[in-house]
Amino acid sequence: MLRPLPLHAQETELRGQVSESAILFDQQQRARKTANGQAQPVAATPPAPENRTATYLPASAGAVPDDADPDNTGAPTSIFDPPEATNDPFGEQPAAAPPRRPSTAKQRAADADKTKDETADKKKPAKDTDPTTTGTTSADATADDTDQDTANRRALTIDSADRQELDPGAERTDAIEGLKKDPEDDPFAAPGIKVGSFLLRPTLEQGVTATSNADSSSGGKSAVLSETALRFSATSDWAQNSAVVNGYGNLRNTISGQKIDEARGRIEGTLNVDLDNELRAIAKLGYEVAPESASSPDAIAGVKSQPIRQTIDGSLGVEKDVGKLRFALTGAVSHDMYGDAELTDGTVLSQKDRDSTLYTATLRTGYEISPAITPFVEVEVGRRAYNQRVDSGGFERSSTRLGARAGVEVDMGEKLTGEFSAGWLREAIDDNRLEANAGASVNADLKWSPERGTIIGLTGKTTIDGSTSPNESGDILYSGRLTGERQIRADLTGNAVLGLDWRDYTGSDGHDMTLSAEAGLTWWLNRYVGLTSRARTEKLTSNLPGRNYTANSVYLGLKLQR
Repeated sequence: MLRPLPLHAQETELRGQVSESAILFDQQQRARKTANGQAQPVAATPPAPENRTATYLPASAGAVPDDADPDNTGAPTSIFDPPEATNDPFGEQPAAAPPRRPSTAKQRAADADKTKDETADKKKPAKDTDPTTTGTTSADATADDTDQDTANRRALTIDSADRQELDPGAERTDAIEGLKKDPEDDPFAAPGIKVGSFLLRPTLEQGVTATSNADSSSGGKSAVLSETALRFSATSDWAQNSAVVNGYGNLRNTISGQKIDEARGRIEGTLNVDLDNELRAIAKLGYEVAPESASSPDAIAGVKSQPIRQTIDGSLGVEKDVGKLRFALTGAVSHDMYGDAELTDGTVLSQKDRDSTLYTATLRTGYEISPAITPFVEVEVGRRAYNQRVDSGGFERSSTRLGARAGVEVDMGEKLTGEFSAGWLREAIDDNRLEANAGASVNADLKWSPERGTIIGLTGKTTIDGSTSPNESGDILYSGRLTGERQIRADLTGNAVLGLDWRDYTGSDGHDMTLSAEAGLTWWLNRYVGLTSRARTEKLTSNLPGRNYTANSVYLGLKLQR
């Protein structure tokens, strides 16, 4: 129990079993080299204890010799030396030293030194050697012995291999901030605001309009107006389904000239959801508020301001593909509400008899000739129901709607997309004294990009407008717009619009034709602020009395976007 055993540190990979005799021999060799001033050849093994001198040579100043031989035998002893074996068969024998496990860190350091030495040897020029020798000079041998003796192999640590000097020839990698970025396609596009899972892009525009006809009517006068417009779009970033919300609002107030104080706006949302069995559902919902146009056939004369019309509309459609066949069924509802009209004499004229709801259902069937072209046919049925079955003139205005169209869908990527259709549309009024509103139906929504930065659009729409005027059924309005947008420079955008409206009155040969043209420029000072301007002209020509007018206007304003 009291016999000393080797310490744990001497059994690990960091150090082996070291005796005091080996340490003393190492110190004597270092002292001999220091005294001679040059490297001396070192014996492969230390001499026997009886042949070594007992003179103590300190390794550093102030060191004192240990009691190396307390028994006066001439051989140093240490508590680290194992006890001598005896012939006592019952005596406790010393435990055998466990085999040393090679050090991982030491091996890595040795490999690194070996590689470094090999590289240095390749770079060194060849030395002259004596042909009578084996190619090694005495100076080289002395230097190698000195390096081997002075290197303390026990000083290696686990992380010594990782603490090697850096290679001066290694190339330095540039900082991430200095890397070149790819140029943006549109450096002045709105970056947007992240709101939940939607990306919101608002735009605010404030400017002044000088116009020759403030309310676009036959009796309109010139005025200078302040215009404020707010537009926004929000797009979802969902993985599968998608949602889009768009809206705008516009305020016009008179600075000088004819009195104008009106507000209008609209907001609409679209939700596209993928269902099971390759079904897709598309839902839309919108709300619009705007004053009755002074050029409308139902405009009321002698009022302070035209009545406000509110429209709530929505639709739900289901689409399914069966091979190359395309099927779609859509149901839609649109409800119009009119406010009261305030006359110049202070009286109020109710417009409740104009409130109505239109219900429609449309079935479309198409066949995909190619991924880019899909012809289709569709049938539409519906019912227009007025809130008051009989209006103030004693007529039943509710009607039944029937329509049929044929067209084609085009999908050529960014080059050309959209659809065009033509057919026939009819609304038969319940009152037999009124003629049905019927006529050709044309609808279009196409976008064409002849080159990058240029977009040309064509939109067309056919609308049946009812009437509450005595003995009048209403009219059919055909509206078409040809639009163009061109990115002249990165910070300069131009746009132009050509418009044509044709109104055909039912039961008479009366008609209106409206031509309009508009051109504008927007110069972006930076990504968020721009200067915008536009010029517009509009002219209505009618074969009915009191309908003609011309309006010219110029606008200049500041545009903010985010």
